[in-house]
Amino acid sequence: MVKNANQRVGVFVDVQNMYYSARHLYNSKVNFSNILKNVVGGRPVIRALAYVIRASFPEEQFFFDALQHAGFEVKSKDIQIFPGGAKKGDWDVGIAMDIIRMAPKLDVIILVSGDGDFVDLVDYLQNHGHRVEVAAFGRSTSSKLTAEADEFIDLDKGTDEYLLKPRVRSRVRTTSQ
Repeated sequence: MVKNANQRVGVFVDVQNMYYSARHLYNSKVNFSNILKNVVGGRPVIRALAYVIRASFPEEQFFFDALQHAGFEVKSKDIQIFPGGAKKGDWDVGIAMDIIRMAPKLDVIILVSGDGDFVDLVDYLQNHGHRVEVAAFGRSTSSKLTAEADEFIDLDKGTDEYLLKPRVRSRVRTTSQ
């Protein structure tokens, strides 16, 4: 579909949803930079937010920095650990609230998540005159969410572009005489 170059766009990424979808479906990691570039389609981006959960892993800061370098504003919160060891971390309400707050300044809301909990939000936004596009891996996306969106961008159809290639570590060979 040809994008209207005058549409003001906001991109909202549910990083945990995308991370676990890519890991489960492809045993791979997501190329968030390519997703941002392709879903926007040359339209002016007013805000691009990536919502992450801090779990105190040493490599996570490198990942958060990479998201910022790709053009995202990163919003983070700590994982909740309950008595008994259960862990929880999601941004569903925070994402919804940010979208509702920013919607008056946007023509198009792009939600990068396959979570069916967002169906009512999509309906609300459409009833307030917004175009809502959803991008996610189709095989792990709520069918109700794909049906509700004005456009669904199935990342399963572009895995070469939307997944990171595993890094191949080269071995340093030494020769002895």
